[in-house]
Amino acid sequence: MSPPLVARVALPAAASLRALIDPLLSSHRGACTSPTRHAPPAPRSGRVALVGAGPGDPELLTLRAARLIGEADVLVVDHLVGDGVLDLARPGTERIYVGKESGHHTLPQEQINQLLVRLAREGRQVVRLKGGDPYIFGRGGEEVEELVAAGVPFEVVPGITSACGASAYAGIPLTHRDHAQSVVFATGHRREGESALDWAALARPHQTAVIYMGVGQLAAHCAALIAHGRGAGTPAALVENATTPRQRVLTGTLENLPGRAVAAGIRPPALLIVGEVVSLAGKLDWFHTAGEATRTTS
Repeated sequence: MSPPLVARVALPAAASLRALIDPLLSSHRGACTSPTRHAPPAPRSGRVALVGAGPGDPELLTLRAARLIGEADVLVVDHLVGDGVLDLARPGTERIYVGKESGHHTLPQEQINQLLVRLAREGRQVVRLKGGDPYIFGRGGEEVEELVAAGVPFEVVPGITSACGASAYAGIPLTHRDHAQSVVFATGHRREGESALDWAALARPHQTAVIYMGVGQLAAHCAALIAHGRGAGTPAALVENATTPRQRVLTGTLENLPGRAVAAGIRPPALLIVGEVVSLAGKLDWFHTAGEATRTTS
């Protein structure tokens, strides 16, 4: 039996999202502000907030992320920040795009680090917007190291990492008592000269493996998992543009998924999920509604 279709409330971009968030933020500020405090405001010093923008859907932002975006003087933005997130910024907020795509980096990472330090030293409130979570394959640690070395105040606001967003919206629980007792994340994008992934660890039974940024080497990844002990018939899925109206879910096995991905034209951003939990995708699907997502099964 096909899963029931669940209607999802679609908020029109910025205005409705702001109308939803502003009362919550105002209430939070009121609860945290002392009514008897009358000291004049101190001069603002520069500060950097590394903010996780989540997997795509702007409604999955944390309230703190939304507030900081709305208060920022300048946004330093990655490639995979979802549509609608930037609409929460104030009119006139400077936006600096530093996104990285395969084969093209707007700025080298070292220059991004230096840019954050310079903007903060100018006394500006900087939000460094990163897709997913800043500390999961987001180079957030490298940027914070630079801020610490320069003595720049900072904070880190976690976001829903892409693996969690993609799995939830694809109907694939990352762990399940009957199928997977652990989950491991890996990235398919490595620095030049770095050693290969630990395929033996990724291919362990009774676990779910999620590989970020692996579409370009999908066939090699699937072959490596099979070579290190995962059965060729192990369920596997690709989730493209997760949590957005453009989401597509392609399921199959380690053996046939690469060919199916080529036929379907799957392109980045997409995550590879491998493990028996993928077999639950059709049963637990809730986001696959008309006009919102596409599912292709084996």
